[in-house]
Amino acid sequence: MSSHHDDTLPLQPPIRLPGDATLAAAVRAAPLAEELKAEGDDSEVLAAWAGHCRDLLAADGTLLLELVRMFLTREPHQGVVPETLTGLGLVRQEEPYTLSWLGLWVARLIVAATTGQEIPVMGSLADADAGTLLHGLRSYPEAERDEELAGWLKGRDNGDAVAEIAAALATVSPLSRAIGIELLATQFGDEGRLALSRQLEKRKLGAVIAARTGRTDRQPAPDEIAWVLVDMAAALLEFGDQPGQVIESIALGMDADEQAGTIPILAFGDHPWTGQVLRLFIDHHPDERVAAAARKALRRLRGLADVRG
Repeated sequence: MSSHHDDTLPLQPPIRLPGDATLAAAVRAAPLAEELKAEGDDSEVLAAWAGHCRDLLAADGTLLLELVRMFLTREPHQGVVPETLTGLGLVRQEEPYTLSWLGLWVARLIVAATTGQEIPVMGSLADADAGTLLHGLRSYPEAERDEELAGWLKGRDNGDAVAEIAAALATVSPLSRAIGIELLATQFGDEGRLALSRQLEKRKLGAVIAARTGRTDRQPAPDEIAWVLVDMAAALLEFGDQPGQVIESIALGMDADEQAGTIPILAFGDHPWTGQVLRLFIDHHPDERVAAAARKALRRLRGLADVRG
């Protein structure tokens, strides 16, 4: 199963932006110095302006950090705003000082370039396939998620949408999978729940669905237990939860000795995130016995990978 990795920054909620025509008009109206004024169509104006912004901000780390801070916190600037940020049209000139549409747009580009995380824009997933939809929805608060889902469903047959989401569950990342399972269980009525039931017979995926929906009639086979544990822990890692929270979620109330005895089975689960979960235990578990068990399991995992080729 494939996965997306956004390890350097906790997942960020979506932003709202107007279309390119409105953004380009804002660039043309910004109080730029003459050499920064770009000509051409909307996409050319935006590309040139973004390049100017990146060059200027790269030369001044303080400005860059302030722009990113305002973007990540979504909070108004306290105190005097650097003139460069207002001059580029990145910050609204009236108090309270907040990022303009242009500020949000260019900060999103910078975050994507530096961390690899594509922060979603509301409404941008309407034409996406189901896998891309679930990946994009990972950071959406509930209200925004419902809004984005409604836009995606517009013009789609409900049955086709359910089938597409159900088919994507096996190929997306752990957190995307968790979101897809929740959507089918809660947003599509009996049709969505029936689609999940049809997936229960599938190895690994069916065990995860049963665990997440409380289906006690579908118990995991011995070789599926490790896969389920890793998948659920990986979803928390993907979201950006603190290491202690992830470790506690896997511990399930077990003491350190019990955890140390359970950790070795993770190496046999053949989950693509197993290595990351074991490294979490190695680097962050407070008990050396558990960390040592994770190191041993990671060595075994690498050995098994070599055998499998």
